Amino acid sequence: MRIDVHAHYWTEEYLDLLIGLGKADAGAAGGLGAGGGAELEARLRLMDRAGIEMQVLSAAPQMPYGEDGEKAAAASRFVNDQYADLVERHRDRFRAFAALPMPHVAESLGEMRRALDELRMAGVVMNTTVLGRALVEPEYEPIFAELNNRAAVLYLHPAGNNACSPLIGEHHLTWMVGAPVEDTISVMHLITNGIPTRYPNIRIINSHLGGALPMLLRRVDDQYRWEAPRTPEPPSVSARRMWYDTVAHGHVPALRCAIDSFGADRLLLGTDFPYENGDIFLRAVEYINDPQIDTGAARAILDQNTSALLGIG
Repeated sequence: MRIDVHAHYWTEEYLDLLIGLGKADAGAAGGLGAGGGAELEARLRLMDRAGIEMQVLSAAPQMPYGEDGEKAAAASRFVNDQYADLVERHRDRFRAFAALPMPHVAESLGEMRRALDELRMAGVVMNTTVLGRALVEPEYEPIFAELNNRAAVLYLHPAGNNACSPLIGEHHLTWMVGAPVEDTISVMHLITNGIPTRYPNIRIINSHLGGALPMLLRRVDDQYRWEAPRTPEPPSVSARRMWYDTVAHGHVPALRCAIDSFGADRLLLGTDFPYENGDIFLRAVEYINDPQIDTGAARAILDQNTSALLGIG
């Protein structure tokens, strides 16, 4: 079954809630084609053109994060209820990942249980950082423990915060460079803190081929013992315990590197809709069938890996 694991959906009502949480840039996500009504119908037509049978929707990077726990929890419930309703109405076309009201751990655990047990969502989505803080901070350990107990899927997406670097943000590189840098840092945080080994039941999906990680595996294997000596195993081993979506803007050399580095069985089709729309959306699927990609690997990435991981189809 051809499933797109990296696709976004936001309504204007939800974006308004985020603005109320203090997320000033949330309004910019409106009008991109990721909403309901006519936008949803256009999305379905585009999916049909690309041969995509199903999308797994996520609210990232427009997440219900904020210092006000009550408002964050309300926004989280709102968006998860919206997603559950959409999935119920289009069960053959959509699934969704649940958003949590981070950094509020108790509220996030409660919403995770509600979303997975009552709403039957496909997993949980988090940004690679929470209001500028790493996911591997000790106070977030209960989130990983609960995900592990449930053998849940955890999908990670860049926050769009320039990796907290003015060298990125002040030079107009937030999404061109900053997003894959965020991916790279996040995956390495997980690896050096032993998340894949301490919580082996979590099925972690990283965005954008893991950022620069496919090109860095030998480097980090050579250097982790002196720079991050508490890393429990070679990073290349931990890296292969996780999964990565194929959003690479159709760049075949990047896909080849990821296949060689992680194995084709660790790659999942992703399009990054609506940021990749129209012909660029079609290219996000078509490039996996490039002649430079082994046909068996392409078939697994396009039609087998995601359905097996999520238990769909």
